[in-house]
Amino acid sequence: MQKEIVFIDMDNVLVDFKSGLNKVNEDILSQYSDDGTDEHKPHYDDIPGLFSLMDPMPGAIEAVKTLATRYDLYILSTAPWGNPSAWSDKVEWVKRNFDSDSKDGVFYKRLILTHRKDLCCKDGAFLIDDRPRHGAKNFGDHWLSFGEDGKYKSWKEVLDFLMTRP
Repeated sequence: MQKEIVFIDMDNVLVDFKSGLNKVNEDILSQYSDDGTDEHKPHYDDIPGLFSLMDPMPGAIEAVKTLATRYDLYILSTAPWGNPSAWSDKVEWVKRNFDSDSKDGVFYKRLILTHRKDLCCKDGAFLIDDRPRHGAKNFGDHWLSFGEDGKYKSWKEVLDFLMTRP
């Protein structure tokens, strides 16, 4: 029997974005504190090398190993268009944290970087994501809104739901 698919976002789902920021020099942070628009928002995700500095979210590594026993897992993430190192940093992060250099690694060749997550939306596939952006909300009832503002606040809650489904 074919396993159901679960897509997992990276930033603030698998990886703790703030943990990377905490490792960046204050001078560099200040360079990226204003995006130059009328909104004056920070654009920290454009900091070269930032994505290589991030730690896993609490419980993420263990949860993925548990989910892999029942589901067909893929990472479905975006990467800033203006920060080419983010793309390679994400690949390296996955390899480092999930032994995905090896064909036995849970995410070996299972990393999808896109700004259109909705293109992966298919019958029965779940998406664990912290934000509805980039098409995540199109997963409807199969979008597991993750994080302190989401329905699923922790990896334990995600596991409680996904691992007890019939």
